Amino acid sequence: MSICAYRDGVASPSRALLFDIGVTVAVGAVIAVSISVATESGSRPVDAGAYVLGVAMALPLLVRRRWPLAVLLVISVLLFGYYTVYPGFAPSPVLAVPLYTAALAGRLGWAIGVPTFYFSVGYLAVSVKRSDPYITFAGFLPHIALCAVVVLLAEVIRSRRALAEETQERLRQAEQDRERESARRVAEERVRISRELHDTVAHSMATITVQAGSALHVLGDRPDDVRTALTAIRDTSRGALQELRATLGVLRDGAESQSYGSAGLDRLPALVDAVRAAGVPVTLHVTGRVVPLEPPADHTAYRILQESLTNVLRHGGTEVRARIRMAYDPMGLAIEVTDDGAGGSGPLGEEGGHGLGGMRERAESVGGTLTAGPRPGGGFVVSARLPGRAR
Repeated sequence: MSICAYRDGVASPSRALLFDIGVTVAVGAVIAVSISVATESGSRPVDAGAYVLGVAMALPLLVRRRWPLAVLLVISVLLFGYYTVYPGFAPSPVLAVPLYTAALAGRLGWAIGVPTFYFSVGYLAVSVKRSDPYITFAGFLPHIALCAVVVLLAEVIRSRRALAEETQERLRQAEQDRERESARRVAEERVRISRELHDTVAHSMATITVQAGSALHVLGDRPDDVRTALTAIRDTSRGALQELRATLGVLRDGAESQSYGSAGLDRLPALVDAVRAAGVPVTLHVTGRVVPLEPPADHTAYRILQESLTNVLRHGGTEVRARIRMAYDPMGLAIEVTDDGAGGSGPLGEEGGHGLGGMRERAESVGGTLTAGPRPGGGFVVSARLPGRAR
């Protein structure tokens, strides 16, 4: 019925109004014809008042979309009033449209209860006047079937609309989930890239700063030491530029993050030599059977050692010494970096920079743990535990 006035599930105001006017006129005409041919006896014959009531029963259909239940109840009351005065006729032509509208609006109980009441009362009233109840019921059956079909049609359409709305909502939620997941991945990628840049630049610049200071200090007194310092500056700068190019290539080309995570423990000897060349004595002690880690864990282990030694260069003082302990076991790798210098002033995450927090994030990203803080006897210690396989 009224579904015809809808386009893509939504009725335009002008079309809906024109459609409802047409429905009201059509129902009014059907009511007028039903009144004129009514055969049931009433308290008085049909007159102008009967047709006025017929028009009154049709007019509420103009606002049926806005107040579907109220329109059904008003028409039902008017119809009942008509039956008490004038000759009766079948209620289905009057109730069909408001029943459909009420059921479509989700008022299924009322849409079933109202016609049930009318047909029950009507059947009892007519059965009293007629001797054969079966013939009476046969006369009611087409009208009962019409009302049932109208209500069922409305319920089917309502269910389909509800299903369509639910589907649209699920699609909207799925789109939002995809957007949130994309934003999360972008944020994680930015954090990874920032850590790479921080670790590369911080270590390299710290080494260069120390070597440049040493070169200036011995300039003119020990030319060979100046040459060594400048060579270390050149090598450190070259390595830093290579890592920066690889990292920035991810941003430019959209490559996977693993493409710039190639630095691993195989580069540890070069890292130790660079720190030693900067003037900080470093001892390395490895225990257990050396087993290659998964690439993410291997990269994380190297970056933790790099950042720890960088902090020694930056904060340890002039006479600092560093010691690295690496213990391999079936569960993975334990790392401890200690120094006897001035060190930091607080535990992990309380200082102003991002290095210590970045080390902890790296360790957690592969399923490991990391702690750092001042040593009781002076200096600083960084302890990490990494699994044999990345999570």
